[in-house]
Amino acid sequence: MSHSMGAEDLQEIFGQPRTGPLAGVVVADLSRVLAGPYCTMLLADMGATVIKVESTAGDDARAWVPPHRDGESTFFLSVNRNKHSIALDFSDPEQLAVVERIIARADILVENFKPRGLVRYGLDYDSVSAWRPDLVYASITGFGTAGGADLPGYDLLAQALSGMMSLTGSQHGEPYRAGVALFDVITGLHAATGILGAFHERQSSGTGQHVELNLLTSALSGLVNQSAAYVSGGSVPTRMGNEHPSLYPYEPFPTRDKDLVIAVGNNGQFARLCRCLGAPGLAADERFSTVSARNANRVELRRLMIDRLATRDAGDWFERLKAVKVPCAPILGVDEGVRFAEDLGLHPVVLAGTGDREIPTVRHPVDFSRTPVDYTQAPPRLDGDRDKVMAWLRQAQPAARKAS
Repeated sequence: MSHSMGAEDLQEIFGQPRTGPLAGVVVADLSRVLAGPYCTMLLADMGATVIKVESTAGDDARAWVPPHRDGESTFFLSVNRNKHSIALDFSDPEQLAVVERIIARADILVENFKPRGLVRYGLDYDSVSAWRPDLVYASITGFGTAGGADLPGYDLLAQALSGMMSLTGSQHGEPYRAGVALFDVITGLHAATGILGAFHERQSSGTGQHVELNLLTSALSGLVNQSAAYVSGGSVPTRMGNEHPSLYPYEPFPTRDKDLVIAVGNNGQFARLCRCLGAPGLAADERFSTVSARNANRVELRRLMIDRLATRDAGDWFERLKAVKVPCAPILGVDEGVRFAEDLGLHPVVLAGTGDREIPTVRHPVDFSRTPVDYTQAPPRLDGDRDKVMAWLRQAQPAARKAS
């Protein structure tokens, strides 16, 4: 049974009503930077009341500038909407007691401290589960709690150690990281999935559990076909630039003015591509008639395609190929990508917050037909919700407390 208050009581203290499927659920968010905050923002968007417990110095990401919006880090703003911030010094017994009171009212706890970093405060899973056995407690680390416990949990390290960087970049060039902290994001998604699974199971068992994740395991899972190439097939993937190891054509191609991505996944798409290029015979050519044949003869096929693509601009080819259902896309900047999503009616930008503090943010990726997500709270200022959190703690019904 939940130790949190009902949705109506939470609304009375924290403000506007929540509409999402997790309305009435309380999350104690002891995480910082990216993987944990991204996870808890997804839960918050879905209606959970997320209490972001920060150190008195604040989440490290608050200082990660440029870029910024009115002096606030856009990195921080990207993963912290719909949350309520309170800053507490865990080394101070009175303030630590406030952390314990927040946990006592929560349904879910998310933390990404270094392994065993919370033991000295009595906030590790073993300690907390002794007095909150029904709590879903999620821990995110960089490389697990065994041999990798001392490795710093940075996404760039996971990209390097997982093999991701060995796959990224030109064939004969240096390895590159992805242009975003990809495995932080994937780990955050995995965390949200695991938490919801454990929370669902709790409804029948009445008992919580420890949900553990690390960047490296998420990275290897996220490498999907590339990691499976080695694990299942004994083949070690290598850098191929923009090419795909199993499909061709599947990369950017130069046109008369700029590159256009063409991504052919089957023989039917390839036949339509050839007709559009004015070379229908290529689809029947034994060098290119099957997926395996196109892979084996990709150098010659690329040359033939480039000769034909050079006759028109990328925008013209995009419209022509799109019309015959050949997967393709121009290479856009982030600004153009947002505008393209707007043109498609996907409404990628939403305002988080109300009144004099509305922050443009990127919308939650899931649509719910009955219980839509909402964006009632702008990313919080450090300790900006102390009064509300303390009022919530005062009004909550008595609950189990940590043993002295």
